[in-house]
Amino acid sequence: MPNFENLRKRAKLYKRWHQDRYYPVAAEIRRWLPRYSSLNDLEILKLDFKLADAQALVAAKEGFESWTALKQGLAKIETPLQTRPEKPTFIDAQPQLFVRDIATSCDFYTGKLGFELAFIYGEPPFYAQVFRGAARLNLRSSDMPLFHPDFRLREEDALSATITLDDAKALFLEYTASDVPFHQGLRAEPWGAQTFIIRDPDGNLIAFAS
Repeated sequence: MPNFENLRKRAKLYKRWHQDRYYPVAAEIRRWLPRYSSLNDLEILKLDFKLADAQALVAAKEGFESWTALKQGLAKIETPLQTRPEKPTFIDAQPQLFVRDIATSCDFYTGKLGFELAFIYGEPPFYAQVFRGAARLNLRSSDMPLFHPDFRLREEDALSATITLDDAKALFLEYTASDVPFHQGLRAEPWGAQTFIIRDPDGNLIAFAS
């Protein structure tokens, strides 16, 4: 377990992320603090979020019911070994997809794939983020060719992103009904997973696996 000083700094970091409207922190808040569980990202980021709330989040992630309980627990178990610097904690990963037209891509991901628009930026727009559940994709426009003309001939199944979920078959049926273009249909992999791959308007391949 990290030492108390590192946890205190982490709480301040969560509070600053909320103040800066850093969207990934909303998912962490919703997951660990029950009173936010029914709110979407925008609603969470608009609410007041105090340092005490950030401390409660950190305590919950460490398995304690409150910040006070965390402090008391650490006081009992801290050893000299726990004064070593804490390793950075990965929070999430957000693949960046290059597209020709932000509006067209946003329409595809929200209209066809069931994502929601987190934000769109620029005038005219050149950057956007879409999300569904905890999965987030960043879209960046480019006026240059996105792939070499021979790329797909040599790398037929090269993926731009992989998204894991609890039921690939149900999502495959949803996308089939929405006429989503598939690169690979639903199949059972040798390692036990069910997967399928869709192709977006710019040729990005997105794998879904359960």
